[in-house]
Amino acid sequence: MTDDIRAAFESAGTEGLTRISEATDLASLEEAKIRILGRKSALSRARAGLGSLAPEEKRDIGKLANEVQARLEAAIEERRQAFEAVELEQRWERERLDVTLPGHAPHIDPVHPLTRTIWEIVDIFIGLGYKVAEGPEAELSSYNFDALNAPPAHPSRSPLDTFYLEGTNEEVCLRPQTSPMQMRTLEAQPPPVYVVVPGRCYRRDTVDATHLNGFTQLEGLAVDEGITMGDLKGTLQAFAREIFGKGLDTRLRPHYFPFTEPSAELDVQCFKCRGDGCSFCKQEGWIEVLGCGMVHPFLLEWARDHTADDSIRAAYASERYTGFAFGMGIERIAALAHGVSDIRYFWENDLRFLEQFRAIS
Repeated sequence: MTDDIRAAFESAGTEGLTRISEATDLASLEEAKIRILGRKSALSRARAGLGSLAPEEKRDIGKLANEVQARLEAAIEERRQAFEAVELEQRWERERLDVTLPGHAPHIDPVHPLTRTIWEIVDIFIGLGYKVAEGPEAELSSYNFDALNAPPAHPSRSPLDTFYLEGTNEEVCLRPQTSPMQMRTLEAQPPPVYVVVPGRCYRRDTVDATHLNGFTQLEGLAVDEGITMGDLKGTLQAFAREIFGKGLDTRLRPHYFPFTEPSAELDVQCFKCRGDGCSFCKQEGWIEVLGCGMVHPFLLEWARDHTADDSIRAAYASERYTGFAFGMGIERIAALAHGVSDIRYFWENDLRFLEQFRAIS
């Protein structure tokens, strides 16, 4: 019986080495390891016969069993290292990077047309000497209305027109215009003041092709000594010609805003028909662009009475300063500049629409 068990161990060793040599990769080597050293392997069956041997015989055969198992484990480890070396070499070759080859340019989506329009307008006014200011979208009613000469009975203060924040007793609202930054700027710095204020605004408007309840505006304010209506027209004419085309004429049409006096609407000569009349300008030859006017004295008085800076208070008390202001809807400017018929397209996140502006980004 001793000879039979010895022969079983030697046969398990020979069979195991054969299986190891036949393995072609790490997966097949792992499968061979299970068959060679597992509970159902020939080596395990041979070990089961050790219990029937005498102590002296068990010691000799047990030593043989350990030698066979150690030989098999060493062969498996040697084979594994060989496979891993080959796999590593193949991986290095597969993932090798040739730094001399040209790189792949990343896909960059076009800048959103509204963002692009803001950049263009701001760039124009920076070139004219203006600075950029930003203000809160949730604004105090005192800055939204009181400081802008809109009395309590003014229609714009109605909850039907303005979004008031719940629990604030109509003291805080989502700003319906960027104009509150006029007053915040006047209170914060002495003249001369030249700023533009881009930002989001909110109104309870019915959404259609020309109206949104959340939209983008850009406000402009200039306060200095000797500013006249001529300065206002010249500034806006320079802006309009940069955006819509060189050589276009502009006109100021009388209008009303509570925070400017006199007030006007700026019209630009139709850049499609050059004033002859077409479907784009509704046969009028002119296109309405923005509202503007001379800063109402009420605003300067408010800044004088509410600023904490004595130098600012003294400057506005001298009555030496005048100014003008203007405000425009970015969606309208972008729609006019690019021939978009419905401003809702700008906010629908339709990539087919936005891809059209890749060439100008």
